[in-house]
Amino acid sequence: MFADVTAADVRRAAERLRGVVRRTELRRATRLSARARHDVWLKLENDQLTGSFKIRGAYNAIASLPSELRARGVVTASAGNHGRGVALATERFGVPATIFVPRTAPRVKIEGMRACGATIDAESAHYDEAHARAIAFADASGMVYLDPCVGGPLVAGQGTVALEIVEQLPDVQSVIVPVGGGGLVGGMGAFLRATAPSVRIIGAQSVATDAMARSLAAGRVVDIPVVPTLADGLAGAIDEHGLDVGRHALDEMVTVEESQIADAIRVLALDEKVTAEGSGAVGVAALLTGSARVVDPVVVVISGGNIDEDVLDDILQGEREAKEE
Repeated sequence: MFADVTAADVRRAAERLRGVVRRTELRRATRLSARARHDVWLKLENDQLTGSFKIRGAYNAIASLPSELRARGVVTASAGNHGRGVALATERFGVPATIFVPRTAPRVKIEGMRACGATIDAESAHYDEAHARAIAFADASGMVYLDPCVGGPLVAGQGTVALEIVEQLPDVQSVIVPVGGGGLVGGMGAFLRATAPSVRIIGAQSVATDAMARSLAAGRVVDIPVVPTLADGLAGAIDEHGLDVGRHALDEMVTVEESQIADAIRVLALDEKVTAEGSGAVGVAALLTGSARVVDPVVVVISGGNIDEDVLDDILQGEREAKEE
């Protein structure tokens, strides 16, 4: 559960990841600060290796496996970014990876996995089906199943995002974190609760991927329907572990509309020259709508930048057409 990961675990993960992942930039967003009327900083995990924070947890988890287990190969399910992290990590260790993704996974993410030599199964209708099929495949093959959201080494690796933020901006008062299954906010929350407990932690997700928000409101795990969303990386159900993470790691949970995510992608691209996928832009959407209660300075985690070019072009075209009318 949430207490299974400590600040010491996160620091050990940071040492293991030194020289493997990038220490991403924390940049003050001048124009976004003016728009939002807050002192806004962006943690640019979109510039991370593989285009998202997921390599941190994937590499730490795979590096932590006993060598005899790792040699069997790794199986995982992913909406895309975790799979890219696993693919790169297994390529570096020289072990096979089989990754189950939904048919709707962005092309850029699938191509990135294949470029690292991973075997891809893209026959699942949605993420939850990919998750179930990956577990069954691991059981049948004897390969190691690596959950994208659960497991001490994986969560500790994700927590290194928070460690860097605290080092880069020691007076940070609020952090807005994209939330899907809880891996990122679980690791960041574990570190911040132990080392900077006054920091306010706000989760953000789309109304189309709001399993965490609904479950926290209901006090139990709530299933949600599978619907199209720009925030594909946050799609899927949560379990009891994820709910426990949400209860302990979050001070507030905010949901945003799909149109607001598109607006945030545009603002980041045009004002800040930052390319963010939908999942990576939900925190900015929450800030721009004024629905997140923050104390300055606030850091928004841009968790990933793997957006298909045609999707980004369509979003930016909408801005151009609006100006022409």
